[in-house]
Amino acid sequence: MGKYNKWIAGGLGWAFFGPLGGLLGFVVAGALDGNERNKLNNQTGRTTTGDFVMSLIVLVAAVMKADGKVLKVELDYVKAYFVRSLGHNSAEDALRMLRDILNQNIDLHAVSTQINSNLDYSSKLQMMHFLYGIAASDRDFAASERNVIRNIENYLGISQKDADSIMSMFVPSTDAAYKILEINTDASDEEVKKAYRTMAKKYHPDKVSYLGEEFRKTANEKFKKVNDAYEQIKKERGLN
Repeated sequence: MGKYNKWIAGGLGWAFFGPLGGLLGFVVAGALDGNERNKLNNQTGRTTTGDFVMSLIVLVAAVMKADGKVLKVELDYVKAYFVRSLGHNSAEDALRMLRDILNQNIDLHAVSTQINSNLDYSSKLQMMHFLYGIAASDRDFAASERNVIRNIENYLGISQKDADSIMSMFVPSTDAAYKILEINTDASDEEVKKAYRTMAKKYHPDKVSYLGEEFRKTANEKFKKVNDAYEQIKKERGLN
């Protein structure tokens, strides 16, 4: 179990307690020595890479289990994300945890409620973007997966506009670009420009820079989709 120390000890404090801690306890039991436990118990409450990753692993498992089957394309999508964000060795550790948790019963309400109390809003938006990506990775966004994600959004306090914006990044529709910018199709040109500035600020990678440079880089995908949506609307309207 010692191989998990390098990123668990880096920040995972609150996850040892409550339903999330109970679910993950079998993974980390005995992994940390006394000094490391003291370090974990003295967290300041700020979202850390450890908090984010462990929370994400549990919610990923819940989404992957939603339609009753775990597909290779979904595992490949998750693996690629973890490799980009954590490096190969820690990605393998995370995938082992995921495979174990896929075999556990997940109290989604209890776990999500705990996550909501301990992660900041920008981290939760980043998390939801990834969960939608998993659901869409097999090009078959099952209703059961969408229901689980919608429940997670509600438990995490994600606003309806933010939820619709992120979903529109993965689910094609005629007005997807407008939904991504959280505006209606009849918005004025000035409202379009204002919405873009607002969304670019909300989804800028720097918003999650505290998770580390690699996670900041993965946040570029979300930011790019905001830019792409704006460019599409500008082209349709002939805006400069």
